[in-house]
Amino acid sequence: MAAKSATRKLAAILAADVVGYSRLVRADEEGTLGALKEFRDTVIDPKIAEHHGRVVKLMGDGLLAEFASAVDAVRSAVELQQAAARHQADVPEDRRIVLRVGINLGDVVVEGDDIHGDGVNVASRLEALSEPGGICISGKVYEEIRDRIAEPFEDEGERTVKNIDRPVRIWRWRNNPLGSAARTVQASVPSRPNGRPSIAVLPFDNLSGDPEQEYFADGMVEEIITGLSRIHWLTVIARNSSFVYKGKSPDLRTVGRELGVGYVLEGSVRKAGERVRIATQLIETEAGGHLWADKFDGSLADVFDLQDQITAGVVGAIEPSVRKAEIERAKRKRPDNLSAYDLYLRALAHMHQVTPEGRIAALELIDQALALDPNYAEAHGVAAWCYFARSMWEDGLPETYRDKAIHHARAIQRLQTEDASTLAHCAIALGVATNDYASALEMINRAIAINPSSVHAYGHGAVINTLAGNYQTAIELAERSLRLSPFDPLSVMPIAAMAGAQLKLGDYDAAVASARRALQIYPTHVPSHIVAIAGLVKLGRTDEARAFAARLLEIAPGISVSSRQPIFRDQFGAELREAGLPE
Repeated sequence: MAAKSATRKLAAILAADVVGYSRLVRADEEGTLGALKEFRDTVIDPKIAEHHGRVVKLMGDGLLAEFASAVDAVRSAVELQQAAARHQADVPEDRRIVLRVGINLGDVVVEGDDIHGDGVNVASRLEALSEPGGICISGKVYEEIRDRIAEPFEDEGERTVKNIDRPVRIWRWRNNPLGSAARTVQASVPSRPNGRPSIAVLPFDNLSGDPEQEYFADGMVEEIITGLSRIHWLTVIARNSSFVYKGKSPDLRTVGRELGVGYVLEGSVRKAGERVRIATQLIETEAGGHLWADKFDGSLADVFDLQDQITAGVVGAIEPSVRKAEIERAKRKRPDNLSAYDLYLRALAHMHQVTPEGRIAALELIDQALALDPNYAEAHGVAAWCYFARSMWEDGLPETYRDKAIHHARAIQRLQTEDASTLAHCAIALGVATNDYASALEMINRAIAINPSSVHAYGHGAVINTLAGNYQTAIELAERSLRLSPFDPLSVMPIAAMAGAQLKLGDYDAAVASARRALQIYPTHVPSHIVAIAGLVKLGRTDEARAFAARLLEIAPGISVSSRQPIFRDQFGAELREAGLPE
């Protein structure tokens, strides 16, 4: 039998979906499905038929209908929303079926009983922009109904909508009684369970035109969800909930309300031959702002390796991006309304300044956080790192700083945290303070097992391996850390570790270059000065070495060959003396 040929026609398209469908299903799947069927039979279908419309298709929690007249479509939608409010009035607010509706007038392609085209796509985008219990219509629809329907529509101006190459003028109708109730239900869904940030990874769009690539796109999302789930402080929405949006283009602020998340990751997959490109972007749902975006290219020759690489890149970038957004949120809170978590976030901001003043400010905030919650492992982690850094890089009381670093590291061990960054801070503080590098490396390995995309686990691991004499491993870990997050505030540590390892391997030019790179990030970093001095002496560039030594004495007037960690004296004592550092 010959296939039916496609035809075109002008039609008014109505798209509708159920607000918070995934939440309703999670709460009571069987009850929700039964209630939705009854709702369709008694409310939706009669109102569409009454105004000469046709339901084109049902899509789980949504539907698509067509009308020959824009006036009929809008009257149907208004009466549908009003009938829905009456029908659900006696249902508890957290169990109500609430609709969003979008209507567009446009050219559609008809294939059998189905319709496609821009006219349909714009209607779907308008539905996503509609408020719960409300209706969004396009400017074309409004021009048809403005003198024929008395219901008030508000002009929202032009909006750019996803995958439509021209702005769409939007007019909004609000069904206030139901809209208010629906917004109350949405507001009751917390966006930060237990005070911590939460994220949903939406199904990636398959832009390849190849249905077989759907499995790759879905698999990519599952891998990223798994990777993000290893970040201890981040709540990740399960796949079953986020995949409710598959095949849709929802407004991401609406997704944030429906799933109760503060952040959403969305992306696309495009295949060309044996090459594939993954584009991803991270959005803060409350303000709708973009926090991060990137593209990843690779070959499909080894799909699983490619998925691993992309997952590591995405997870490694998301962790500092969300941390930065959370820090900015904590900064905006009133000082008299700060939780232990807020104080910890503010301390992180100071810690990341990588300055003596920053560490002092961080420790003052951490003391407040620990007064509120003495068993806050992540706060102990910041304290351990700050005291480690003070013992290594500052004048003053290195022995006292080491003792305090050990105190906070022991607290982390006692609390048995599963946070990779906190374990890494514990490892470096304890390892350097006690010279027990074997135990420190066991902790680093555990941190990497918990979160294979932890920048700090690799970066701190590079430092410990350099101190332990595992130079090639140190370089590999440093490179991994810098690939995951090249602009991480603490990236001075893996770069300096790499410099030290290159120096011990005899690659003096590379060591000096790496030390200079570290000093561009942190100009007063003592270990990087020491490596640069030693490397320049090894290269016979004594005058340059002495200039570095003079700068180091300006930074740390009390420094001497024997005043720092014994490894510096034992490994580089001769070079430091030749450059002019006092004994």
